[in-house]
Amino acid sequence: MKNLLLFPPDWLPSEPYLSLPCLASVLRPAGHEVVQMDVNVEMYDLFFSPRFLEHVAGRIAHEKQHLQEVKEKRELDEEEQELLGKLQTCTPELFEQFSNDVERAKKILRSQAFYDIDQLEWATNCLHQTMTLISLGYYPAQICFPPIETDIVYKPFMSSEIIESLDDDQINIYRDVYTMLIRPVMERDRPQMVGISVVQQKQLIPTFTFCKMIKEEFPETHITLGGNIITRIRDMLPGMENLWELFDSAIIYEGESAYLKLTEAVKNGDNFSSLPNLIYKDEDGVHVNKEVFAESLAELPPPDFDGLPLDKYFVPQLILPYLATRGCYYGKCTFCDHFQGYVEGFRTKQVDLIVEEISFLKEKYGTRFFHFTDESYPPALFQKLSRRLIEDKLDIAWTTHMRFEESLLEEQVWKDVAESGCKYLHFGYESGNQRV
Repeated sequence: MKNLLLFPPDWLPSEPYLSLPCLASVLRPAGHEVVQMDVNVEMYDLFFSPRFLEHVAGRIAHEKQHLQEVKEKRELDEEEQELLGKLQTCTPELFEQFSNDVERAKKILRSQAFYDIDQLEWATNCLHQTMTLISLGYYPAQICFPPIETDIVYKPFMSSEIIESLDDDQINIYRDVYTMLIRPVMERDRPQMVGISVVQQKQLIPTFTFCKMIKEEFPETHITLGGNIITRIRDMLPGMENLWELFDSAIIYEGESAYLKLTEAVKNGDNFSSLPNLIYKDEDGVHVNKEVFAESLAELPPPDFDGLPLDKYFVPQLILPYLATRGCYYGKCTFCDHFQGYVEGFRTKQVDLIVEEISFLKEKYGTRFFHFTDESYPPALFQKLSRRLIEDKLDIAWTTHMRFEESLLEEQVWKDVAESGCKYLHFGYESGNQRV
């Protein structure tokens, strides 16, 4: 069974997101063919290319001509006049300059030149300016870098606006992303299933754009949605009838075993009614299965990054994400909803397994840079792992996310952490109120 796994925009293009490699790690040993596609990083690599800038130049020329024709018939309003003025600055010479500059900027971000502050500043400014130029081709959308600030006008938290956005060729840049990046892969590989991992709200419009265009061109493909956002909207999702025209099923909570079982059911033509963590549509309507399943971390293989474009991330050295825990060891913050992503509470791998898997990934992918993406690293595991990394001389550089805890005040803790290769930490200080 051939599976195409997609990670949609918009996300930071600095490292792979862990969801697809976790799915690939269970699908491949079970005999299923997997194509992993980080559409997010592929999209930014495309945006910053002569090919895409030539495409944008054509869109801008068309819009400029349209406004000039309107101007001959009536007086332009203030917004139209301002837009026309900006479009008229987009000369062939400007596009030629940007086409040369973006290639240089990408090379800086992906090489040791990244550490030269002057070159880094030039490169990041170049990419920001390029996004401003691209946005003019999709006006009034604001396509940004860093990407999570992108605004294509439509509200991703309203299903009616999601639907309205899907056929908007003027604003919805993701239609062109599909045409240039995803369609060629669909035509080449002809997957029977497409799985899309949706982890933040702004990914909903690109996700459903891809779903609609896949269904239009490859209607027999089974499309499954999963990820944190899909789990969070699980109670509302069955009632979103207009969206169910675009996909076939949704995996909620943890996805490895659930998606593997769904893949085998699709392959064999089996009934879906007993599959865990599943919402699905058939000729009788939308069904929410009662069966739920939580993973045993000790039984899961390490993530499989094979097939991802590991040389395209916008960093000088490959950074790999690694997850040793699921859930949050603290779990008492009144404002936090991370717990909704899991059926069971906090779980952790044993230190021996963590070190073994990190060593395996380091050797296989030739990198010593790791991002431990745990929601909040437990202080006890933090200290144990630091000592083991020192003892085993693993020689990695790493970062993770933590809470402020009294147990971290001992000086020896920080000596060990530094010696183990920790370079910096993300601390969450959301409230000064202990009750909150």
